[in-house]
Amino acid sequence: MSAFLSPFLQRWRLTALVVSLLMLAIAHGFETIGGLAPCALCLRAREVYWVAAGVALAGMFVVRMRGGDRWRAPIDALLALIFAAGLALAVYHAGVEWKWWPGPTACAGGGGTVSTGAMTDLLGGAKIKPPACDKAAWVFLGLSMAGWNAIASLGLTVLSLLAVGHERRKTS
Repeated sequence: MSAFLSPFLQRWRLTALVVSLLMLAIAHGFETIGGLAPCALCLRAREVYWVAAGVALAGMFVVRMRGGDRWRAPIDALLALIFAAGLALAVYHAGVEWKWWPGPTACAGGGGTVSTGAMTDLLGGAKIKPPACDKAAWVFLGLSMAGWNAIASLGLTVLSLLAVGHERRKTS
């Protein structure tokens, strides 16, 4: 194990909590500052990070209880499964954006802000077009947010698995 990774793996549950909250903050920033309303798959991706944050936080308490040391590796393995689910979701979403496969039939956004003018238009019978899951709202270096999320989720999955190995080596 590299000297760089060792501190992160020793406190993996704290690291997973901080990174999950950071990913949620970044997504929220794109929504509030960037004005990009999330599609249904974007909202699902956020759920993964909320679950990971909750498991990581609970895990931090569990491992400090009497006999809690035996839960270190299983909690890290659970985090690996959660981040792997996030990876699968992100790859699916990126594939929908690239039109490699169809997306969900009902892909409506939510949580976006509505201006007074838009509200007046709505009351007048205007139609709202929700964000579409098959159109990338933002692209950087050829990857959409879903693509970058897939890379982040892959890294978090691998680091979680490395943390499992680290914990098992400590107990043997």
